[in-house]
Parts: sequence; structure tokens; C-alpha cells
Amino acid sequence: MVAIQGNRRAFFHLLVNTLLVSVINYTVWFALTFYVYLQTRSVFATGVVSAVFLVFTALTGIWFGSLVDHRSKKTMMQVSAIVSTVLYAAAFAVYQLVPDGSFTDPGSLALWALIVLLMLGVIAGNIRTIALPTLVTALIAEDSRDRANGLVGTTSGTSFLVTSVISGVLVGLDGMFWVLILALGVLTVAVLHLALVPVPERPAAAETSEAGSRRVDLRGTVRVIGEVPGLSALILFSAFNNLLGGVFMALLDAYGLSLVSVQAWGLLWGVLSTGFIIGGLLIARTGLGGNPVRSLLAVNLVLWAVTLLFPMRSSVLLLAAGLYVYMLLVPYAEAAEQTILQKVVPYERQGRVFGFAQSVEQAASPLTAFLISPVAQFVFIPFMTDGAGARTIGTWFGTGADRGLALVFVLTGVVGLVATTVALRSRPYRRLSRRYADGPAVPGPAEATSTAV
Repeated sequence: MVAIQGNRRAFFHLLVNTLLVSVINYTVWFALTFYVYLQTRSVFATGVVSAVFLVFTALTGIWFGSLVDHRSKKTMMQVSAIVSTVLYAAAFAVYQLVPDGSFTDPGSLALWALIVLLMLGVIAGNIRTIALPTLVTALIAEDSRDRANGLVGTTSGTSFLVTSVISGVLVGLDGMFWVLILALGVLTVAVLHLALVPVPERPAAAETSEAGSRRVDLRGTVRVIGEVPGLSALILFSAFNNLLGGVFMALLDAYGLSLVSVQAWGLLWGVLSTGFIIGGLLIARTGLGGNPVRSLLAVNLVLWAVTLLFPMRSSVLLLAAGLYVYMLLVPYAEAAEQTILQKVVPYERQGRVFGFAQSVEQAASPLTAFLISPVAQFVFIPFMTDGAGARTIGTWFGTGADRGLALVFVLTGVVGLVATTVALRSRPYRRLSRRYADGPAVPGPAEATSTAV
């Protein structure tokens, strides 16, 4: 796009390459979840798989960030794809060699070997989610990075939309067989494609005096974050939002399925995913304005207001409208956070800071998801079915299990609104806004010497 200045050719090649790999990794992950449930009919097994995946994602973020900082970004993207390919190939061998019926037992060693191999293959792809924003810093001029980050968000949304179709079709066709064949083929193409793309990066000499260390250096990363006024508060705020977002992870499917059939719910999510794509494209066209910190908090005010409003009535139309606005605005929040980090964090530390933020923020959602499910089941649902809630507000709010879940969403929205309002008026917000506006930008392609890798 004309508005994006810098090495656009390399950037767009990286976007296409990342789209290919993301679609495959998401397809493998969703297909694995579907397959495990269809084989075992165990909700507990699929829940454990999801929980372990989130925990591993949180634990590996800091390490992956260190790898990205200490090595060529393009090389780490290639290593990520190659490691995923090897693990998928090993999983394919397990899938082909074990006897039929081995995957129906939730405690089967063969099943968990398949799960662990595929899970690690998908998690290896997270190296790309850390490397790509640092490459935006290196390839794109500072005043158009927000637009580039919008396109990165569009890529994620497209991956999610396509995946929801591909994974179900392939698993229904022949279990994990064609899923893994497709994964191995596409990843091979992605590795070959990226090998032919010159990706300019900062010379190694630019990575200053990190003592030549290739260790994770968590202490140093925390120190860098602490040296930027308000940055710790930003990461904690994002983690807090994800903590509240765990409510969606745990309860949204149950709420939606109380209103419509499973087929309609799946189709609705396919439509809702277009909001994520359109949101990213709008950012690429208009940018985020002169103060991404303010944009981030303003967007969150709207997001929590939506969370407060859509459950007020038991209506799938109100739910769909609210979720579409939510999906449309989430790319703004993500692009704003990336744009802030790309300017205020030294380039040689960006991988570790992105990885640290990913670990802290990803650890929050599963914690709430684990806690809120029993609370909703044993407190809020009875409260709104035949308890005090049904008697006091049931006449206008409604009664029943779905209204218990709706009340959880309303309260979550209230907490989110209060927290965002406090953050908007806080001293760390003002300090980070001033740091972003007045501080020197991390040099982009026009200001820094580059070398093609």
C-alpha cells in the first residue's frame, strides 16, 4: 500500500509467507482438537490439551524472544518452520504406524505422543509471531509502522477464517491424514519461498554491548521494560485485559450455543472473523493517530462497553452485533501495543520484550478460564435460575442458565470499563504517552544501515 513506507517488497513477502505458515499451524491445532474429541468423546481430554497448549505458549515466549534477538530474524523464522515440519513428520509417522483404534482411549500413549508432537510443532510457530513485529521495525519507516501492524492483524484474521473451514473439512474427510500431508507440503513451500527473499536486517554490530550473551537474560529484559516510563503498566494492563478475556474463553461458546445450534454458531464465527480482517485493513489505510497509547485505551473502553451491552438481552442478533464490533476493534488494540513497543524499546531488545509481553499476557487468560467455569456453574447459573438474582432482576434481565452466563459478561464489562478509565487517567499512561511523543524513534530502513540476509 502506498501509505506504508520502507522496504515494502520484503515486508509483503514476509506477510504472505507468514499467512501460509499461520494457516497451516492453526489448521493443525484446530484439527487436533476436533480429532481428539471425536476419537475419545472426552471433554476433559480436549480441555487438558488446550490448557497445556496455553501454558507452553506462556512459558516459551521469553526464550523465543531471546532467540529472535540474538540471531537473524529471517533465520529464526526458517528454523521455526523447519522444526514444525520435522515434528509434523514425526507425528505423521506415529499416526500411520499405530494400530487402528489406538487413539480412542484418552489415556493412550500413542494418542498423547501424537498430541505432544503436534502441539510442539504449532508452538514452534510462535517464534514467527515474535520475529515479525521486530522486522516491521527494521523494514518499515516509523511513521507508517502502525499501518503495517494493521496488515499483520489482517493476516492473523485471515488465518483464523480460513482455518475454521479447512480443519473441519479435512478431519471429516480422513482424520489427521490429509491435515498432516497438507501441513508438510505447505511448510516445505514456505521454507523454499522465504529462502529466496532478501530480508534486510540490522548488522550484528548494531546490537551493542549485550556482553555478547546469547542467554535469555530475563533480568535485563525486565530492566529495559522498567527504564521506559509507563511500559510496565502497559504490559500489566494488557495482561489484566487478557485476565478478563479468559471469561470469553470459558463461557462464550456455552452462551452462544444456548441461543443457536452448533451449525449456526460455527457459521456465525466464520462471519465474525471478517471483522478482524476488515479492522486490520482499516488500520493499514488510516493508521492509529499520533498517540497509539490513547488509541489503545480508547479502543478498550469501547470493547468493554460492548461486553457490558450485548448480554443485556437474550438475543443472537445483539450477540452477533456486539461480537462483530469486538472483532473489528481488537486489531486496533494489538496494532497499538506493537507500534508502541516498536518505538520505545531498543531494537536489539525487541524480541525479548515482545516475548516477555506474550508470556505475561498469555498466562492470564487460562487462569481466569479455569476459575470462572466452576463459579459460573455453581454460583451465577443457580443465582439467575431460581436464586435471588432471578427474583430481583429476573423480571427485566431474564432467568435461566444463559442469563447466569450473561450476568458474568455484564460484570466483566463493568470491571473492564472501570480499569480502563483508571488507566486512562493514570500517571503511567501520561508518562508513556509523553515518552512515545517526545522520545527518539527506533531507526527504520531509511535511518539505519541494512544488510540482506
